[in-house]
Amino acid sequence: MSNNKEIAKEVIAAVGGKENIRSVAHCATRLRIMVNDENKIDKNTVEGIEKVKGAFYNSGQFQIIFGTGTVNKVYEEVVGLGVNEGSTGEMKQETKKQGNLFQRIIRTFGDVFVPIVPVLVATGLFMGLRGLLTQEQVLAVFGMVPADISPNFLLYTEVLTDTAFAFLPALVAWSSFKVFGGSPVIGIVLGLMLVNPVLPNAYAVAGGTADPITMFGFIPVVGYQGTVLPAFIAGFVGAKLERWLRKYVPETLDLLITPFATLLIMSILSLFVIGPVFHSLEEVVLNATIWILGLPFGLAGLVLGAINQLIVVTGIHHLFNFLEIQLLANTGVNPYNGIITASVAAQGGATLAVAMKTKSKKLKALAYPSTLSAFLGITEPAVFGVNLRYVKPFVFGLVGGGVGGFFGDLVGLEATGMSLTVIPGTLLYLNDQILLYILGNVIAIAVAFTLTYLFGYSDKMREEIEG
Repeated sequence: MSNNKEIAKEVIAAVGGKENIRSVAHCATRLRIMVNDENKIDKNTVEGIEKVKGAFYNSGQFQIIFGTGTVNKVYEEVVGLGVNEGSTGEMKQETKKQGNLFQRIIRTFGDVFVPIVPVLVATGLFMGLRGLLTQEQVLAVFGMVPADISPNFLLYTEVLTDTAFAFLPALVAWSSFKVFGGSPVIGIVLGLMLVNPVLPNAYAVAGGTADPITMFGFIPVVGYQGTVLPAFIAGFVGAKLERWLRKYVPETLDLLITPFATLLIMSILSLFVIGPVFHSLEEVVLNATIWILGLPFGLAGLVLGAINQLIVVTGIHHLFNFLEIQLLANTGVNPYNGIITASVAAQGGATLAVAMKTKSKKLKALAYPSTLSAFLGITEPAVFGVNLRYVKPFVFGLVGGGVGGFFGDLVGLEATGMSLTVIPGTLLYLNDQILLYILGNVIAIAVAFTLTYLFGYSDKMREEIEG
């Protein structure tokens, strides 16, 4: 702990001291610092601090990569030294004027969807385990057949696998309200209204076993199970409406009038306007995504596998959370995951080649843990700490990702969840695809490793770059 405190002190000093820090927050791997003056940051000093795996300035934030687990502890020490603690929402407000419109929209998508990803990860694991436990081959080991499984047990597994997606609009509306400055509890209730059991179930309507309710003679109304965009827009509009009401409603009546008016107005807008319009738009996006992923000859896997880590570097990869959630909610599978995992594994393969080829003990000490991190699904230490620094390993990692993605697309890999890749990702393929999934990872790693080892790195290159 004391070591992390020293690291925190060094970080604060290297970014210009407390007086240059407006706020600090963190994500899974990075310490994110809002500074008053970017010119006061000593990037070289930061990168030389113990446990730092890379640093860069992006979208108004100075981001320091520590890796999972470590970043939480360093963050606590930085805050403990008196630096202003910034929530995701506050940091969003501070960065909202920085970057172009597209970058700001992508950041907002990330702010809304990243907090709900953990429960969707858990749901994906539940789906994978359910698939494993109901396989004939697995049951045969215990002398059982599918008919021997208790109906009550299967019902329980449905509770585990269906709840998050059945009430997905409530999760999205909650997070959206929180990000846009509204009361999260109002967002939860509004989201639950979109999936109220009295409305025709969206899946039943799609399956032809239920009919929409016609309101006002021309508006078809259904439940919005598994939808994302309607809840996102409802949360955005609802939060703005609630904040506007609070400006004009007297404090003595605020508790009575503001929630009532917000929910009344937003229930009407959400069910009769926002829902129908944006659900139609969402279906267009979903169908376009499915079309792209369905391109022949593995083209989608080749292209997306090659560019995925480029997208990660730009920081706009959170946009794909929305697409993956849509795929899972509407089709029950996620073919995009098999492509992503190839791009992640390939960067790990390139970093491993650097680690094995270099004679520098310092670089080995950085590259080997970064390789492990990539194989566990987190590429930032490998990409920013090693591969991008020497350029060619990153490029050959992209090539490996393209080849692995091409293979995954050709064999039709389909995950049961999202956000788990490489080694942890095997839990999303606990079916007859697990060997193909492993083979796809091996191909991506092998291509990136071989190209990097033969053509992508030498200690002479390191000496030239580092002077």
